[in-house]
Amino acid sequence: MGQHHHSENPWRVRVDDASGAVCGAGVLLDDRHVLTCAHVVRDAGAADGSSGSYVRVASVACRPGWTRTARVVPGSWVHKEGTERGDVALLQLDEPADCGTRTALWRAPLSGGTVSIYGFPRTSETSGMNSKAELAGSGGKEAERGILFQVSSDHPWIQRGYSGAGVVVEDGEFGGRVIGIVVADYVDGGARAAWMLPTETIETYLPQIAPFILGSRNNDLEPSGAVRPDDVLADSLRLALTQELTRLFGGEWSGTVVVGTGAATGAGSSWLLRLVGTADPVARSRMSDSELTGAPEGTVLGLGTIDAAYDARGKSVSDLRGYLVDRFGLPGGDDDEVVYQLLHRRPPASLVVGSVDRAADPDALIRALLGPLAAHADARGIRLALAFEGHPPAGLSYEVSLDPTPLAAGVPVSNGVTAEAADAAVRQLAAEEEAATRLQAKWGLAFRAAPSWPTAWAPRLRVRLAVARSADLTAELAAIQARAAEARGEVTRVVTIMRRMVATRDDLRKFLELHRVRAARHFGDEDQRLGVLYASAARELRTPPTDLPTAQKRVNRYVEEVNRRIQEGRGHGPG
Repeated sequence: MGQHHHSENPWRVRVDDASGAVCGAGVLLDDRHVLTCAHVVRDAGAADGSSGSYVRVASVACRPGWTRTARVVPGSWVHKEGTERGDVALLQLDEPADCGTRTALWRAPLSGGTVSIYGFPRTSETSGMNSKAELAGSGGKEAERGILFQVSSDHPWIQRGYSGAGVVVEDGEFGGRVIGIVVADYVDGGARAAWMLPTETIETYLPQIAPFILGSRNNDLEPSGAVRPDDVLADSLRLALTQELTRLFGGEWSGTVVVGTGAATGAGSSWLLRLVGTADPVARSRMSDSELTGAPEGTVLGLGTIDAAYDARGKSVSDLRGYLVDRFGLPGGDDDEVVYQLLHRRPPASLVVGSVDRAADPDALIRALLGPLAAHADARGIRLALAFEGHPPAGLSYEVSLDPTPLAAGVPVSNGVTAEAADAAVRQLAAEEEAATRLQAKWGLAFRAAPSWPTAWAPRLRVRLAVARSADLTAELAAIQARAAEARGEVTRVVTIMRRMVATRDDLRKFLELHRVRAARHFGDEDQRLGVLYASAARELRTPPTDLPTAQKRVNRYVEEVNRRIQEGRGHGPG
């Protein structure tokens, strides 16, 4: 027998019917087992698993090539026809492949990145063809599938013959790893998309593949199989908190939000566990379609919206560090190295950490990991939610607080403050905070000593407004209106400072250029002494972050030298 050789990705196999017609693709897990789609097996006529029904599995990555007959492992054909659920099957080869392949299926974030898929379209049924796609999160509100978009029309697109193919991450921390399988394609005019079933969802249907699975769970916030009450969102406070966190994590926002989950506030953590579950492949696969589609508006996240969720209760710094390294596929190292790796990960991470103040050493956890992440989350595009049963510690940086505590304690009841008036105040604040956020995104990193941006109050006030409306809390409405006015004043102050800094820098640039032109008329462009002074000032003004006092000094020094030289009559041009 000749020597056995593998090409790249030896797990790639083709699935044919008994006559040899191509039906789809599969992932060779070991010498006896192949993972594929249930509908591929059905199309091959072997879904019933009877002794007379079988498929043919052919290698396209081994030399010499091989073909084996295979049958469905009893109880492993899962297909919920007419829904966007299931569609997996595990095959057992009648004879071992004898190529020594063992393939790991990785639990991995689904929030973005380029993947490749090797399938068997009609134009290349025998040898197959590679396609590239972009991970794009959820495939629909009720779906348990991730969606794939075409990268470019230069690459062939997923079509019949790709179902069951392994989805392989192209680069980054999970580069070269299989994170799921393709289950369907979709073409609507010029729009092309396809769907994949992630590893964690496949595992819920086929628990027997657990020995092949690596990587940490998406959701470590809630014990496996935990049962939540059915009426989590019946409470106005929990509903409002859910909608606000959905608004943050489901949009373009980035930064750190601190969340109050203490039982004393009436909020608890059941609402947070439920919301995280709507983004988790495992928990989502156990939710009914009606539970997802029938949920109140703004209470369901897309599949994979949250990359990782972790319960810090009783955990150490090393516990959380180890989870982050494993979940995000990071190189690892000490605390500083892991923080650096997570801050520079692309796409930016989306992370929830619960019960922070119930960790084994909360101060150490914040000092070593969560504090540095929180301080730089906004600038790096990260979405970070930190849940506290009590209050967050002083000094922790965050952009938004979802503290469910009432505002009205100690505030005198004000007559005439209606729910409509409080709502108008909150809406006006929200608009001004959003405008300030855009200003910060544009100029916040442009200057040294830029003003510290105030914590956004509109999200918390919307939560309290929902509660006050439902319970007709007059004092709370007055407190909401008063706090909105105070917060608007804080926003106005910071925006004014920021705009003045921008105007000062622009004025300095114009002033510097004016005197450069003036100097050139007198001394030409080759004057070495002036050139050095000009370059120093220009560099400070053009290279962020600009230190305005330093820039002012350098511009003044240049202008003074120009004036001195002209006054001494050393110029060669007109005065």
